[in-house]
Amino acid sequence: MSGAFAFALRCTVPRAYNLYWNTGDCSVQAMNISVKGEYALLAIFDLSSQPAGEPVRIADIARRQKIPQKFLELILAGLKQGGFVESRRGAEGGYLLARAPDAITVGEVLRFVEGPQHNKSRATKKTDSAFGDMWQQVDRAISGVIDKTTFADLLRAWNEKQNRYVLNWEI
Repeated sequence: MSGAFAFALRCTVPRAYNLYWNTGDCSVQAMNISVKGEYALLAIFDLSSQPAGEPVRIADIARRQKIPQKFLELILAGLKQGGFVESRRGAEGGYLLARAPDAITVGEVLRFVEGPQHNKSRATKKTDSAFGDMWQQVDRAISGVIDKTTFADLLRAWNEKQNRYVLNWEI
């Protein structure tokens, strides 16, 4: 299940970071984020899909989400400092969410990993240009969506989407 989500996220989120909408190599238009940001979202989503309170090994997350394990270790260490995940040591150790999936938004994870969006976008977009007000509206619209979307919302929507097309062999 999580591997399919990884494909869906990779298809709709091209790899280069720029705040504005862009047509990637998929037919859907999507916001561009860095690979690090994408992997952080995948890791949090993967942990959200696991039973609460049970640590998950880095190797398992890396395998399911097709993330290089060494890179994932660095990302999870950062997410731990940000208060998104906790780690447990030992044979039964691993990572788990520090808060419930309904208490973590996509926006807060992205801002932590990527830094504030407006700082990056304003370096390339002049606010005093003819397009300045429009770009600010775009920023607010994107923030409105990612700040309201929790990982519980994503998991619920993903499960509904996956279960919508379950084959029924009853006659």
